[in-house]
Order: sequence, then structure tokens, then C-alpha cells
Amino acid sequence: MKKLILIITIVMITNISLSAQNKKILFVLSAADTLELNKGQKLRQTGVFLNEFYLAYKSVSENGYTVEFATPNGNVATIDEESTNDKYWKEVLEIKNEALEFITKDNSFNSPITLENAIENQGNYVGIIIPGGQGLMIDLIEDKNIPILLKLFAKENKPTGLICHAPSLILTIPAEENPYIGYKVNSVSPFEEFVIEKFIMKGKPKNRKIAKQLRKLGLIYRSGLPKANFAIKDRNLITSQNPFSSSTFNTLYLEALTEYLETKK
Repeated sequence: MKKLILIITIVMITNISLSAQNKKILFVLSAADTLELNKGQKLRQTGVFLNEFYLAYKSVSENGYTVEFATPNGNVATIDEESTNDKYWKEVLEIKNEALEFITKDNSFNSPITLENAIENQGNYVGIIIPGGQGLMIDLIEDKNIPILLKLFAKENKPTGLICHAPSLILTIPAEENPYIGYKVNSVSPFEEFVIEKFIMKGKPKNRKIAKQLRKLGLIYRSGLPKANFAIKDRNLITSQNPFSSSTFNTLYLEALTEYLETKK
């Protein structure tokens, strides 16, 4: 009898472990902290946009998914100081302090794996999310591992969430092997880019005009009004526009995860 109970216990623990493994999301974050503007004439602090990252993390975590963080070289992600401004936390201001505490105390956030490790482990993940912020326009967009990761997830039709500036990473995949040609896509809009450059950063970065580049590559770009809560889901690809689009993005991403897991039953 004791032996039977032991066997049942081991099976239950194994099933729980496998279930957790089968519901793991990869979060790829930028670790860049400095943005050059006006051809290097001006420097600005940059990084991951806090609410674009944390609200997506909170959404999947509260729905039973575990998260693993990856950055270039395994360096801890940098948070854009601009993103701690209350104006980006409309209707969820009470969560801001929770997010600030998380990035300080959470072991997984502060111990990211490398992008090479993420590629090796890609079979363990059911989806990937890359939050926005200008930081990714410095390191992720130049990293050779990004197109590899995106193609791996696309090949398996795993939900791929790209937030605000992150849809620009689709541009890292050459057209002849790009799985997203013809997909509907969203990103920070041209008008929002103009406002950011003119009134917030007061300078132009090297990598810009994301919407125009996505259209040129062959994607179907769509956007909402400035500051709109806007996101698009086209098959496994979920893209969103700005720091105010989290609730729509999260709903569509969870929907894509459910659809993907249904195909695996």
C-alpha cells in the first residue's frame, strides 16, 4: 500500500512538473541602457518600458503560466526611467509600485538566461513575448539570435507577442525566409513616433519609421488612434501599439495561447 501511494505521489509530482513546463513563456528583454540621438550628438537613458513588460508578465502569470527571462549575454534588463511616469499607468496606477518592487526583488528577473540558452531551450516554451521600449532598438535589433528565435517560434505556430517597438524585430528576418510576410501587424504608429521624438526624447534615433519599414517588407500595417488601446492578432502573431494597449494585447495573447494548447491535446 505504501509503495502504491509512493508511485501515485511521484506520478502526480511529475505531471505537475510537466504541466508547468508545458505552460512556460519566454520573455526576451533588452539590456541596453543608452540611446544615441541626432547621430550621436545626444545621449538618453533607455531600456524596457516597465508597464509594457510587467502588465504582460502579470497577465500570463495570473493565468497559470510560468515565465523565463532572457537577455543578450544574460545581463539584467534595464528599465526605461520614462516608463515610471504615472501617465503611462492609467487605470492601473496601483500596480506601478508592485512592478517596481518586482524588478528589484524577483530572482528570475534578476537572473536572466542568454538568448543562446533560450534557443537551446525553445522546445520548453509555449510562447514568446518581447516588450517594447527604445532599448531593443539598440541591442535586440542587432542581435543575431533574434531572427533565429522568431523563426523557431513561427515554425511551431507558437504565440509570439511583440509590443510597441518590438514589431521592428520582424525586420531582422530576411524577406526570402520571413514567415510573417502578408500578416497584419501593428506597432508604435508614425504619429506616436513623431511625438516621442519631438516632445519626449527631443531627438531622432538611428532606427525609426517602423511602420514604413514593415509595410515595405510586405506586412499589412494597421494602427489605432494615438494613445489608443490597440493590438492585432493575426494567427500566432500578436502586436500592440503603445503603453496604453496592454489590456487588449493581453486578451489577444491569452486567446492565442489557448488556441495553441488546444492543438497540442
